[in-house]
Amino acid sequence: MSYSLLNTIYLALAFLVLFASSELLYHKFKVKAEITRKYVHFSTGILSMLFPPLIGNHWLVLLLCGSFLIILFISLRFKKLPSINAIVRVTRGSILYPIIVYCCYLVFMYYNQFIFYYIPILILAICDPIAALVGKKFPLGKYATFGHMKTLSGSVGFFIAAMLTCTVLILGLEQIHFVQVIVVAIFISLATSFAEAISHRGYDNLTIPFSALLVLVVFKEFFIA
Repeated sequence: MSYSLLNTIYLALAFLVLFASSELLYHKFKVKAEITRKYVHFSTGILSMLFPPLIGNHWLVLLLCGSFLIILFISLRFKKLPSINAIVRVTRGSILYPIIVYCCYLVFMYYNQFIFYYIPILILAICDPIAALVGKKFPLGKYATFGHMKTLSGSVGFFIAAMLTCTVLILGLEQIHFVQVIVVAIFISLATSFAEAISHRGYDNLTIPFSALLVLVVFKEFFIA
């Protein structure tokens, strides 16, 4: 059995254990769905970080992401996995997440550079919750996009977190001039902050990583060798 296939099996089991533990927390210990959903969201992000170093075949990543996409879709359709789906607001975030993970992995494989995977996924995992937290704690500068309220403080929090995330990752993973690092980080942070501001109902799981990928690809193809 190949190294990548074996790791894919291990990761699949880890995801199943994660879903089972969230159901246990929800049913046995009466933890609210909003909390168990965040627990799954964060843990899924951590497990997804292991794809590039552990799986060297995009078909295996497709199999993994596709399998859980089907599981999540069926759970929504038949009202299963309440630890993830039993929330008041309508959201498609859980369905979109496996799709964007696979897309980021494809781009990473094409360029053979980790930043094309880690920057989009980590900005979503880190900066999106920070924006929500800052926006709730300091609800300053309220504004509406497509009928949904956002806060300027939350958007600023997202931008700062994205800048730090991008700068640290690019400096750690690439060998480019510091000025170029800052320029790329600024453009990614602006693009992803805008995507976060206009996205609702879980679609930020798609728009935030996609906007980061778009900026990275543009800079790679036209500005940075």
